[in-house]
Amino acid sequence: MKKIVTLLALMLVSLSATAAEIKVAIVSPEGSTWTNLLRGWDKDLQAKSGGRMKLTIYAGGVAGDEKDVIRKIQIGQLHAAGFTGVGLGTIYPAVRIFELPLFFKNYDEVDYVTGKLQKKMEDGFASKGYVLLGWAEAGFVNIFSNTPIRSQKDMQGVKMWEWAGDPLVKAMYDGFKIVPVPLSLVDVLTALSTNMISAVYAPPLGAIAMQWHGKTKYVTEVNLADSTGALLMSKKEFDKLAPADQKILKDTAREFSKKLVAATRADNARSTVALKKQGLQFVTIDPAELASLTKISEGVWDKLAGQLYPAELLAEAKSYLAEYRTRK
Repeated sequence: MKKIVTLLALMLVSLSATAAEIKVAIVSPEGSTWTNLLRGWDKDLQAKSGGRMKLTIYAGGVAGDEKDVIRKIQIGQLHAAGFTGVGLGTIYPAVRIFELPLFFKNYDEVDYVTGKLQKKMEDGFASKGYVLLGWAEAGFVNIFSNTPIRSQKDMQGVKMWEWAGDPLVKAMYDGFKIVPVPLSLVDVLTALSTNMISAVYAPPLGAIAMQWHGKTKYVTEVNLADSTGALLMSKKEFDKLAPADQKILKDTAREFSKKLVAATRADNARSTVALKKQGLQFVTIDPAELASLTKISEGVWDKLAGQLYPAELLAEAKSYLAEYRTRK
């Protein structure tokens, strides 16, 4: 009897040891919407896989910036990560088509075009050695500044942050004739505090999370671009899973992604209200000026065709957008 009990115990230990540990890195800190929902996904994943899979979460940027995370995934130290559009574009540049300036007017348009191009994006990331588990987003970007910005001319009179090394933002700034101040993300708050820069771009939620809102006075109320994101996993690690577990992972990741996008959009709406209560002044761009900025942006879209994405992909995205607007 003792031998049987010992044998069963050894079997249980063995099964526990072979459970797939998926190491996931994210920039968001503990207690954020991202980490809270990730832990919920982990519970669901463990329950539906019978304990065969679990997540180990490295939150708050402890795994390094996005370039560090990509390198660690490539050498197997990490298996998956949540990326911003900049990180996604480092892996598969064509994904930046979802972040073009003044391309989308609202989230319904984002969801429609993203859905239509889903398979192409999945295939694109697969060609780079990654599995696209689900979309995320930071939300529509506004301009936060210390002087009101209502026009292209106003943009030219400020020292505006540019995420260093981001080709899309550089092309947009060239089009708008903005003189940028290139900085890494972690240096922006200090630069605002020392007046090295006087304007930044961010979704309302992001501006509050990064504490940039406390160093600015005005918010330009225009959906400049949708800041996308996604959860990627190493295809090499994904392929180690049994087919049934791959399906469980994808299905539960899809549900996590839906919850995350919905929560982020709700958080951004609440953040806008909070910013107004804290005294930030929201300024608008008149229709004629917006039409002019849109025309300039269209030139940026065309300029980036053949650099970040194929011209055919841009044409396809534009056709889906026109299709949605016609149906509506």
